[in-house]
Amino acid sequence: MPVGTDLDHAVRLLRAGRLVAFPTETVYGLGADASSPAAVAGIFAAKGRPRAHPLIVHLPSADHLDAWAAAPGPAARTLAARFWPGPLTLICRRGPGVIDDVTGGAATVGLRVPSHPMAHALLARFAGGIAAPSANRFGRLSPTTAADVVDDLGDAVDYVLDGGACDVGVESTIVDVSDDDAPALLRPGGVAGEDIEAALGRRLRLGSSSPAPGTLPSHYAPRTRVITVTADGLAAAVAAAAAGGARVAVLAPATALAGLGPRPALVVRSLPDGLAAMAHDLYGALRALDQRGVDVIVAVVPAELGLGAAVADRLRRAAGPRGDDAADPVAPVDLDDGDRP
Repeated sequence: MPVGTDLDHAVRLLRAGRLVAFPTETVYGLGADASSPAAVAGIFAAKGRPRAHPLIVHLPSADHLDAWAAAPGPAARTLAARFWPGPLTLICRRGPGVIDDVTGGAATVGLRVPSHPMAHALLARFAGGIAAPSANRFGRLSPTTAADVVDDLGDAVDYVLDGGACDVGVESTIVDVSDDDAPALLRPGGVAGEDIEAALGRRLRLGSSSPAPGTLPSHYAPRTRVITVTADGLAAAVAAAAAGGARVAVLAPATALAGLGPRPALVVRSLPDGLAAMAHDLYGALRALDQRGVDVIVAVVPAELGLGAAVADRLRRAAGPRGDDAADPVAPVDLDDGDRP
């Protein structure tokens, strides 16, 4: 798989219906021309992704919102003006030109404008929408470096634009604004829910009937089984796993590890205590532990404030049901029937 920084080559490939992986501020995306059914089909084939699972369309700027969304309301425009370019995806009613292959046949479409300079330059030169889920096998850990993309997808991608390590390290926040009277948080991510609520001047609902990517109970998962615990429960969870004969790894902030005590048989990976740094390092740490040959990763979930909500969400999905226990991948997100208390 060729890796480089040639934007013109990447644009030529996209216009020819080929797949190009590119960096965003969140994670690397697997891009295809969002107006081409054949090109979009290549994304699903490369990832092993269910065809009914919707994709996010990346746009050059907020000026392109009306070309993809049908009559976006004040909530959509407010959030686009405040957070684009940036790690926020808006679920809008789809415009008439949006193809079913992107939306999975849904009446809505996910849109965002990334802030990474290489992504911005690529989109500006392409001058259109690029459909781009994370550049990894479906359900696995998202890639935050070009090397991660190569490891996951190999020759299934025609070109990888190497823009270095992603700054944020977890995916975008997803907010459903298809009903302007009831905006809803579908996935925490790179923009804190508290900041979105401040911009709107009202609380977000939790969940909606709109389907959205990256919201399955099992997602963002390493191959190794993950168990999530609070810091107070770390020692007991490690002892229980080890007592059953499992080879145990621990993933936790440094402050949580302090109470664990010396355990030479453990594989330990420390995360920074700062939430932004924790989010940045999360997927790299999980990938590293996945390569250590352990049976289980015991991961400490942080407080769900700011980016901590995104880290907690990704760890819980990494620990979610697998195989026959996993949820229907086309099911809509419905976290809560009403407003948060």
